[in-house]
Amino acid sequence: MRLGPRGLALIRSFESLRLEAYQDPVGVWTIGYGHTGPEVGPGNKVTEAEAERQLQHDLAEREPALSALLRDGIRPSEFDALLSFAFNLGVARLKGSTLLALHNQGDRLGAAKQFPLWDRAGGRELRGLLRRRFAEAALYLEDN
Repeated sequence: MRLGPRGLALIRSFESLRLEAYQDPVGVWTIGYGHTGPEVGPGNKVTEAEAERQLQHDLAEREPALSALLRDGIRPSEFDALLSFAFNLGVARLKGSTLLALHNQGDRLGAAKQFPLWDRAGGRELRGLLRRRFAEAALYLEDN
């Protein structure tokens, strides 16, 4: 499955475009639309076009990794919400989560209630993460 326009809009809105590298709340160097990696560090800059290419590449890497974790019958809005979550926190974090377990058991409402529990970074509750998690939960339930 591929990320749809609603999921892409959600990711872009919460990641925000940053053309100069910055440290996120836990100190990870980030650039563009939430791109991280060993090549990102102080003083790095990108153009809007480069940031868009990075975003598309990062999403293309995560889509099959996410798909491998999901049982058949996933709705587009669910995939979009879960990919946003995995883009932000990593596929490995989703893999071991109660959110994924409930989703794969078919408990969509239970899974949706898990999103807001992931509102912390570096041990601190962050309002921006909580807003994102509520937006992901709403998108997750959209096609239900």
